[in-house]
Amino acid sequence: MRAGPSQEEIRRQNLGALLRFVHVRGSISRAELTSELGLNRSTIGALTADLAAVGLVSEEAPRETGRAGRPSLVVRPSSELVYAYAASVEVDRVRVARVGLGGVILDQREAPRPRGEAIEAVRPVAEFVAQMAENVKPQARCIGAGIAVCGLVRREDGLVRLGPHLGWLDEPLGHALQDRLPDLLPQVAVGNVADLCALAEHTRGVAVGCDNIIYMYGDVGVGAGIIAGGRRVTGHGGYGGEVGHMVVNPHGRPCGCGSRGCWETEIGEHALLHAAGRDTALGNAAVLAVVEAAARGDATAQMAVRQVGDWLGFGVANLVNIFNPELVIFGGTLRDVYLAAAAQVRSRLNSIGLPATREHVRLRTPKLGGDAALLGAAELAFEQLLADPLG
Repeated sequence: MRAGPSQEEIRRQNLGALLRFVHVRGSISRAELTSELGLNRSTIGALTADLAAVGLVSEEAPRETGRAGRPSLVVRPSSELVYAYAASVEVDRVRVARVGLGGVILDQREAPRPRGEAIEAVRPVAEFVAQMAENVKPQARCIGAGIAVCGLVRREDGLVRLGPHLGWLDEPLGHALQDRLPDLLPQVAVGNVADLCALAEHTRGVAVGCDNIIYMYGDVGVGAGIIAGGRRVTGHGGYGGEVGHMVVNPHGRPCGCGSRGCWETEIGEHALLHAAGRDTALGNAAVLAVVEAAARGDATAQMAVRQVGDWLGFGVANLVNIFNPELVIFGGTLRDVYLAAAAQVRSRLNSIGLPATREHVRLRTPKLGGDAALLGAAELAFEQLLADPLG
């Protein structure tokens, strides 16, 4: 029989639980922590003192409460002193942020994405990190970096196995960045952008309190971040969520993955622009231009939006039948498409979705907007610290 956990193991677990709670909730009193975590006051006091001693949290007296008696100290995450770098490598741009403990974006930069291998994308990321590091307080600590990327990412080492719209195949993105900045970055974690957006919205966005969600992310390609029972569904190797490569139209257009009729060929950026007769346009601005033209009464743009919205609802209905989520979130360019074609999406969902799976599902747009990828990448970087704060 396995022995029960030791006192030290229990202490580490409690330290992690308390730090994670403060990281997600922000400033919170010791009394509230006692109630939320189910621990006694003396234990909470000892744990917060341990975390404060290593600079992960700070404690201070609250402002005037108007209540009699001694006020409970307020515990705050040390956002300025404990931070991670977060990057989002997208089809047309690279974004980098310095994110403090507690999910506070302290600094942010972006640049067009250089074409070519991953080492080319690493260059602006490394330059931004080096620039941001110059403005950091001497006593502050970087715990690592997280990178969100549009592609299939191997969980064990962050290798980008395939980024069809980036032109990447077996690119060691994380290792390339760490090799570039070995003195600044103790560790680099890499994850799929849709998966990390789902993590961010679940942690501090529109999906807080929901344990079963699907985050749809679209640009040129389409992917999904899936959380079931409160846990990310990433599959055996980390490649789960590639819903854009469900074949929905076997006689449809060729896909960049080598197949034909994948869902992203019907709802991705190129599908909308092609249907609107704007094949020469590219990017988020081009998608938004079609949506705005449809709103102004442009018949061709309206037809394109309806067509893509119908296919969007078709796929979402199937995902709802499979995963039975509480919430489906439309991010990236799919946010604008969904808002313009909500009627088509809901109509398809109502006609294909099983009543038991569709009747409670809510369709939403992200609360965190474009910051979701960066905040999700930061969460990836913070995971080891939150699991073992003093390790």
